[in-house]
Amino acid sequence: MADLRVNFCGVELKNPVTTASGTFGFGHEYGEFYDLGELGGIGVKGLTPEERLGNPAPRIAETPMGILNCVGLQNPGVDRFIAEQIPFLRQYDTRIIANVSGTSVEEYAGIVEKISDADVDLIEMNISCPNVKCGGLTFGTQPKMVEEVVSAAKKVAKKPLIVKLSPNVTDIAEIARAAVSAGADALSLINTLLGMRIDVESRRPILSNIMGGLSGPAVFPVAVRMVYQVHQAVDVPIIGMGGIRSGRDIVEMMLAGASAVAIGTACFADPMAPVKALHELEQFLDDHGIASVTELTGAVQI
Repeated sequence: MADLRVNFCGVELKNPVTTASGTFGFGHEYGEFYDLGELGGIGVKGLTPEERLGNPAPRIAETPMGILNCVGLQNPGVDRFIAEQIPFLRQYDTRIIANVSGTSVEEYAGIVEKISDADVDLIEMNISCPNVKCGGLTFGTQPKMVEEVVSAAKKVAKKPLIVKLSPNVTDIAEIARAAVSAGADALSLINTLLGMRIDVESRRPILSNIMGGLSGPAVFPVAVRMVYQVHQAVDVPIIGMGGIRSGRDIVEMMLAGASAVAIGTACFADPMAPVKALHELEQFLDDHGIASVTELTGAVQI
């Protein structure tokens, strides 16, 4: 049997398979299907300083090979997460990846500082959010804003800080370098691609927010390309995500440069998707005589 363990920023994952934030809630529903301890880690619902109800319905639209969503970071707030959800998640032998968001540099720093004192293993900072002090410009699309928000968060982070990158940029490598130069311990990518659907009968946008984030198998080739580019540009661990459904998808993403992966939209179609993909990964490694899953990272031959 191949060794599935991954050392990610000094935190040992029993295997490289985690769940993507926003698709797994806090694990309650999926825990009815299988032991969540089979996973290397759980990326929890994105957290904000205060409770958010999210956007009004309709906020999910099906697309060919994926979905669009404008859920709007619905969550109970960081304090309730710490009090109510961490005890539940600690029942399982898996790592907790707390995903956090904000609308200003100060908000990001504040929530990172608070979650750092909680019983989580890794902090993932979602910078695909609008900066209210810059007219709504997304934090993750400008290198200077990336450096500012990551630097502020890193100063107060007591756990490894993962910065989640937006694909809605001209040069993903430039954004990655900005995050790492500001202190990011690791990166995760890709977040959703911006998309839109229109009801041809009513001639109105299907989503209440007009536009939403595209995820699922349709974005997989874009994710593989961006993970490859970022791996070439910086020397920090990467969690690859975006359309992963199978063990072979995991292998492909790791060959591009990922040290671990996150599975998201596939869970909506099949709650068992992460563990099925994990078992397929194990079989692939054994069939190909690969002793450790870490041998895959960045091993694409160009």
